[in-house]
Amino acid sequence: MDGTLIRLSSISLGLRTLNVFLVPSPFKEMASRNFSILSLFLLFLVAFPYTEASADVLKATEKKIEVVVEATVYCQSCDHFGTWSLIGAKPIPSAKVSVTCKSHNGRVSYYKVFETDKNGYLYAPLEGFKMQHYILDHPLHSCYVKPVWSPLEGCSLLSNVNYGLNGAPLRYENKKLHGSKYEAVIYAAGPLAFRPSDCSQTHY
Repeated sequence: MDGTLIRLSSISLGLRTLNVFLVPSPFKEMASRNFSILSLFLLFLVAFPYTEASADVLKATEKKIEVVVEATVYCQSCDHFGTWSLIGAKPIPSAKVSVTCKSHNGRVSYYKVFETDKNGYLYAPLEGFKMQHYILDHPLHSCYVKPVWSPLEGCSLLSNVNYGLNGAPLRYENKKLHGSKYEAVIYAAGPLAFRPSDCSQTHY
């Protein structure tokens, strides 16, 4: 019986005759196994491109979240020398300000110097900033801002307004910017200030 098909009967259907064959059980088992393997293979082929396509869709719809630091830099009035008061202070355009971030093990993980705009305003996107530890390396804990340089010859000395000498800490004021594929979380520092080198004449 092995390797052969057994003819059981012939059934007449009009002009055609249908031959009915019995497949020996070893062939049935082999066919069943082959069918199972083929089914699994086809499922794999179908599922794999679907998974990859799903990952591509998720990647395309993911928003880029960026950390941004903002601050304003002023020239402090001589009337308030030695204080943190910025009454009568004037904004300094093109002032240099540094943003430094340190990881939880004390190493500098980010450093860059930025420049204020014509209104003395600093908008500093921290491109490339990464957190190794979500809490300990968070910008509120790990980053600070310092005034570095003032283009005003008569107002170029560093002041300690908002701890500018050692680095002003960041604070979160629930401020965000949203785009279709972009979200900026903005942290504020300062305001920061330089002070006049000579307050004998009240030019500032």
